[in-house]
Amino acid sequence: MQRWRGFDAVPGGWGRSVVTIGVFDGVHKGHQATIGHTVARARELGVQSVVVTFDPHPAEVVRPGSHPAVLTEPARKAELIESLGVDVLCVVPFTAEFSRLPAEAFVHDILVAHLHAALVVVGDNFRFGHRAAGDVALLDRLGRTFGFAVEDAPLVSEAGTVFSSTYIRSCVDAGDVAAAAVALGRPHRLEGVVVRGDQRGRELGFPTANLLCHRYAAVPADGIYAARMMRRGQRHPLSAAVSIGTNPTFSGRERRVEAYALDFDGDLYGERLALDFVSRLRGQVRYDAIEPLVAQIAEDVAQTRRALG
Repeated sequence: MQRWRGFDAVPGGWGRSVVTIGVFDGVHKGHQATIGHTVARARELGVQSVVVTFDPHPAEVVRPGSHPAVLTEPARKAELIESLGVDVLCVVPFTAEFSRLPAEAFVHDILVAHLHAALVVVGDNFRFGHRAAGDVALLDRLGRTFGFAVEDAPLVSEAGTVFSSTYIRSCVDAGDVAAAAVALGRPHRLEGVVVRGDQRGRELGFPTANLLCHRYAAVPADGIYAARMMRRGQRHPLSAAVSIGTNPTFSGRERRVEAYALDFDGDLYGERLALDFVSRLRGQVRYDAIEPLVAQIAEDVAQTRRALG
């Protein structure tokens, strides 16, 4: 898959293409269907498939401070999109100037002049241009003017639930990582660098890796989780019992993500880890003494083994 940063990266002599546009945070089942349809139609037409996405999230530029929780970091999103067979991923720097581009100019400058779109695949709720003035109806009219077709990508749902990034964020925020995994088509992943903490876990016999995550990362609700831990360059994941919260037993105030890797003896400081959340075991509990806390941690570890097989 080719990776372009902005439209200036489009090579000379670029031919026709099938294009889909969106933030695609999460690359969930709905996104997978849209991108998969784009790839399939490009192959039918014998042209290149292009996914156009944005960085940073448009909301942060249009309404500063409103950046939604991020389900997939940029590198992970690119990997997931590539796995769907896409020919080109074009990441557009979303700036205040770009946000003011009128809908008609957006279509002409991007879809026609740069990408030479033969077909554009978008969802029913697709909006574009300054103040999101453009919709699918306008895109279809402009397509007839400029010589490209428009196809809707139907929403994906199960049991009456429409899969969307907003829905998945709400699942993660509630700690329902199992429901999030159904909509994503894989476990929700959280990434971070291991930094030094209070080392209380080591004192209790359960040393944990304290993850420093991106400030916009979609961190599950406070509680204890069973997860699979991936280290860079390691072929097989480790099983991990993960605590998210403020350590109420020790009157903590800082919210942390701490992972105890089962059957692992080593130093993880400075490493970048990924946690794939499989199930929520329980909520956070404050204990009045150390002994019941240690007993509960041991039970959490046992439940993690059972949850992860």
